[in-house]
Amino acid sequence: MDRNKILLVDGMALLFRGFFATSFRGNFMRTSQGIPTNGIYQFIRYFTDAVNKFEPTHVICCWDMGSKTFRTDLYDGYKANRGAPPEELVPQFDLIKEVVDSFDMPNIGVVNFEADDCIGTLANDFRLEHDVIILTGDQDMLQLVEQGVEVAIMKKGIGNYDIFTIGNFYEKKGIMPKQVIDIKGLMGDTADNYPGVKGIGEKTATKLIQEYGSIDNLLDNLDQLPKGIQTKIKENIDLLHLSRNLAEIKCDVPITCSIETAIWQYDKAKIEAKFAELEFKNVANLF
Repeated sequence: MDRNKILLVDGMALLFRGFFATSFRGNFMRTSQGIPTNGIYQFIRYFTDAVNKFEPTHVICCWDMGSKTFRTDLYDGYKANRGAPPEELVPQFDLIKEVVDSFDMPNIGVVNFEADDCIGTLANDFRLEHDVIILTGDQDMLQLVEQGVEVAIMKKGIGNYDIFTIGNFYEKKGIMPKQVIDIKGLMGDTADNYPGVKGIGEKTATKLIQEYGSIDNLLDNLDQLPKGIQTKIKENIDLLHLSRNLAEIKCDVPITCSIETAIWQYDKAKIEAKFAELEFKNVANLF
């Protein structure tokens, strides 16, 4: 049996990227009612490029469902450094899901979890029987690379991807995918605002995990480490465990998505009607 190719789209990553790529020039694009549509327009450009490049048989789009998740329950500082989204972006959150609906592809999200967790869970469910490719700009997703799962990291512009597979990962990164979690546990993550071990940066974290393989093994061999690093880890042991928990994408979220609902086939008239509603002039030729 031929293996299907399932494209899992990180909707949040594409929408935010699309919004900021256009808004820094002040180009918000608005409908005659004044609703900004720049993020949506750019999302469609990114999305159609990826579909044309990767030629999936199935497509699913995943979303965050609000800013409160089990991670904010674990650590109230999680992502607390992020301000409210720009007001021009807010109305685009619901509209983009309507656009995704018009392509007849599933919008997936679960309250209390992030889009990453939904993607991790679906990738895990599908990878044995199908080939999965994850489309994102988020390096955290690299921990999901394994047999049957590739991650395409979007780079600057449209049509540029850095593609990570189980075959090329070590060569590109010098570590294995799951070790991404341990490195982030040690160094923390300034973008997501969790601390890791104070005083251990990316370089040291990577070196320690390359040498010891995992945080657990590192802790088992603590007495072999230089005194300075031993002290830092001992003083921040709770933050180390917390940060590793925050860094790990959950692959057992309570969702299912029937593969039949995700078949990549669309009704062009339906999409064109949605685009007309948003007053997009020249998107119809993208797909």
